[in-house]
Amino acid sequence: MGKIIRRLIDLKLPEKQTAFLWGPRKAGKTYWIRHHLESIPIIDLLKTDVFAEYSSRPSLLRERYSDYKGLIVIDEVQKIPALLDEVHWLIENSSVNFLLTGSSARKLRRGHANLLGGRAWRRIMTPLSYKEVDKIDLEKIMVSGLLPPHFLSSNPIEDLRAYIADYLKEEIASEAVVRNIPAFSEFLRVASITSSELLNYANVGREAGVSSKVVRSYFDIMEDTYLGFRIPPWTRSKTRRMIETEKFYLFDVGVANFLAKRRPAIGSPEFGKSFEHYILMELKAYQAYRNPEMEITFWRTSSGQEVDFILGDKEIAIEIKASKRVHDVKDDMPAKRHIVISLEEEPRKILGWIDILPWQKFLDKLWNGELGV
Repeated sequence: MGKIIRRLIDLKLPEKQTAFLWGPRKAGKTYWIRHHLESIPIIDLLKTDVFAEYSSRPSLLRERYSDYKGLIVIDEVQKIPALLDEVHWLIENSSVNFLLTGSSARKLRRGHANLLGGRAWRRIMTPLSYKEVDKIDLEKIMVSGLLPPHFLSSNPIEDLRAYIADYLKEEIASEAVVRNIPAFSEFLRVASITSSELLNYANVGREAGVSSKVVRSYFDIMEDTYLGFRIPPWTRSKTRRMIETEKFYLFDVGVANFLAKRRPAIGSPEFGKSFEHYILMELKAYQAYRNPEMEITFWRTSSGQEVDFILGDKEIAIEIKASKRVHDVKDDMPAKRHIVISLEEEPRKILGWIDILPWQKFLDKLWNGELGV
């Protein structure tokens, strides 16, 4: 199904520079650290004995490493927020710098933990991207998704089932994030079905059996634990009434389809939705690794006209069509450039300015920096 060739994450930190590395569970943070920072001290808070000694006495970090020079990794730092005060002290008073990894910033923010006040860079590791594997089989990744162990698995459905169970147990239940785990579990199912649609908290709450206020908090939890993200609307039009409601997407197309109990086949409406989701995953990976300042929005008027995504201040309009022949395209885009991503085999141009690109060709241009975003 493909072989990982390399991760695009670049963590070449200058001397004395500290960084956070965030990302969803099983994105590959720990694996990458252990294979790229082999000689670096790693404090792994997933180990019960390590967690026990640092949680009972965070000052051990200072006592053990105040004379150390160089980089130290603290894996899953959100498990002991008090350690960040010790990290702060060491940054200011020693020659130590840190790589601090985690799958949730929620506990740190809600506990008013020391987030180092601009002293740390912020990096994100995403699921696998087009540039990191030998080959993408679209129908297969709609089932497996692109988290490395799922992508490489011979039984991704079982791995996805275990992933969701671990997420509910470790990220939600153990941290007492929500009281009603069954309701949150039902919310995950509804959120997966409505992924890529305009956010309607009342409707989701009605389906999940909780209030719209609780639903808002649930979506916040998913963003804080990197299980999903909101895409804001593009609202710069001076001549049209624009929708101002956000969209929400789960972070991985395989996780979304597993939760929604979908197995999309090419040609089905479900595949079209999943194809759009996959392209967005690539845009988010490009944003994380190459251009954190690139804004991703969508365009929709109150009359229902819509463009899937608009990229950056260059205003590149992206339409995604899961068809082998594109016939109907919008010719009144608000953007400066219009690209239609499709399943066609060869690129072509229509109306003199609209590019119809095979999805692989688009991704080649994106990752090679040829789109100018």
